[in-house]
Amino acid sequence: MQTSRERILVSHAGSLPRPPELREMLEAKNAGRPYDRDAFDRAVREAVADAVRRQVEIGIDIVNDGELSKLSFTYYVRERLAGVVPSDGASHEHGRIYGRDAVDFPEFFGGRDNQRGREAVCVAPLRYVGQEAVQADIANLKAALAGVQGRYVDAFLPAVAPGTIEHWLTNEHYETDDEYLDAIGEAMREEYRAIVDAGFILQIDDPDLGDGWQVHREMSVAAYHRFADRRIEALNYALRGLPEERIRFHICWGSYHGPHLHDIPLREIIDLVLKVRAQVYSIEAATPAHEHEWRVFRDVKLPEGKALMPGVVGHCSDFVEHPRLVADRLIKYANLVGKENVIAGTDCGIPPRVGHPSVGWAKYEAMVEGARLATRELWPTGVGA
Repeated sequence: MQTSRERILVSHAGSLPRPPELREMLEAKNAGRPYDRDAFDRAVREAVADAVRRQVEIGIDIVNDGELSKLSFTYYVRERLAGVVPSDGASHEHGRIYGRDAVDFPEFFGGRDNQRGREAVCVAPLRYVGQEAVQADIANLKAALAGVQGRYVDAFLPAVAPGTIEHWLTNEHYETDDEYLDAIGEAMREEYRAIVDAGFILQIDDPDLGDGWQVHREMSVAAYHRFADRRIEALNYALRGLPEERIRFHICWGSYHGPHLHDIPLREIIDLVLKVRAQVYSIEAATPAHEHEWRVFRDVKLPEGKALMPGVVGHCSDFVEHPRLVADRLIKYANLVGKENVIAGTDCGIPPRVGHPSVGWAKYEAMVEGARLATRELWPTGVGA
């Protein structure tokens, strides 16, 4: 993993906007409707190439494929794990990632169907069957990177954590939750290893570490901490033997637009975040619900050799952050954990989550410029290329 040795490096959390024609084919594919496989493969290759080119042109240092071959993590894991079938579509109140907020804001959430839970069912032993799909993702990203002639620092591919998969994948096969969690991790380990073996950074996405607190509204903080700790244990077991310097860990509190009044504080789970076998930790830090949590790092020491990728632009507003604000946010973290240990990041995948993708790209441009401002102030005697 590259660190900000001579300047603040810039990356992002992952998802980028899909071209409309690709999205239509993804929807047909995931719904089991007929689609042109050759046209789909070609559309993914072209979209990834364009996404990488645009990231590099903006000045993003650590780029990815935009997750463009996946409509969502739930669909993609359903495709890559055997032993899974679609759910019956029944509503599951327990799965809502805004469960605690919905109690206080019933009018706001009325009629919403943002549950991210119980969308598929495990009915047989889990087994990884996504070898062809992950190799296609790897090949597409490698081809796109070749097209930009090395004008980037590094590249990453995302994969989802066992605990987040467990959230929406109902267990109807394994006898215990522990057995089920370990089976998920063991199956997904093959994908984790394939990404690292290909020479890419593996980004583990675990939004449910944060938003699981809203889901399990019957739990106390202590009970939830024990619950989440077991899921981090399953993740670490799945990551065993993989080089930490090629792994980064992303958490958020759900990407929905809403109050987020009852999000669990970062302070309550930061020990679990830092427990993950990764070198870089990506956290929400620009949203109004979590921007203040830079204070956590006054008391919590970042372990030696680790780096932090705080979100310095966010998806919760269509306002484009001023580069000076981005720089101030970066400098604040640099003063707490060391400038070499800070990478500029985003709260979540931004372009698909704001009013128009062009706003998301403008936010990325502001992030790059803000990183340059911060670099000039943190390395006043000169910086690298």
